[in-house]
Amino acid sequence: MDIIKKYRELQLTRIIIVLFIHSSVFLAVTSITQSSTEDLTSINAVTDLPEINVSTSKNTSPDVNSSLTYTPFEVSTPTPEVVPLRCPDWAHCHTLGPECLDCQFNYHCTYGKDTSVNCTVKERVKCMGSRDQTRKFNCRYCYQLHESNYTCSKVNATCAVRDAPRKRYVSECQVRENVFCLGNRTFQKRKFCNWTSGYKWSTALALSVTLGGFGVDRFYLGQWKEALGKLFSFGGLGVWTIVDVILIAVGYIGPADGSLYI
Repeated sequence: MDIIKKYRELQLTRIIIVLFIHSSVFLAVTSITQSSTEDLTSINAVTDLPEINVSTSKNTSPDVNSSLTYTPFEVSTPTPEVVPLRCPDWAHCHTLGPECLDCQFNYHCTYGKDTSVNCTVKERVKCMGSRDQTRKFNCRYCYQLHESNYTCSKVNATCAVRDAPRKRYVSECQVRENVFCLGNRTFQKRKFCNWTSGYKWSTALALSVTLGGFGVDRFYLGQWKEALGKLFSFGGLGVWTIVDVILIAVGYIGPADGSLYI
């Protein structure tokens, strides 16, 4: 009995010690939390400063106030003039083309007649001789010039040249150097489809006459389906071969990609 009694007293003592430790820890945590909360409150009170409004007034009257605003001052720098690539430095002024000159064209001149125009070499172009030039040119717009006076971009390969009526394509054209004209020197022009892939009419005709029974002429022109049919039918027993010779001779049959013969 004494042993049981001592055991119970020991268990009671342990429980009391544990409760004391827990209560001490709880009080310590509570005090730390309160102190941190007070610190945060004081910091917020310091940082939450009232907004300062800056205002000026022309009059001494307190009712008339105008806000002080700041407008940034923008400094614009002039864009330097770009010198065209066709304007070499220290060339003779009279050899410079229209892209290097500022000309006062007379748009009321008589079409097709030669007229004079007064020009001045552009400021950033360096040349030898007088910078004031007088040039003669035929009165017409740039797009009205002869084809020898301008160059155009190559035809698009998707343009079919064997359609009826003939198709056209839009090409970008540029006037040649030293050619004077009115209006823009770069323009668009609608031209007929006219391009080739390297097929020769003489080669196609020779193959049709000699090896047409085996479809070699059709193979040469890129017409694979017709060529295989011609090959396995032995040239349509000769009838197909004769017909192809005539059609190639008159130019009715051409390359499969729609291009022209050389």
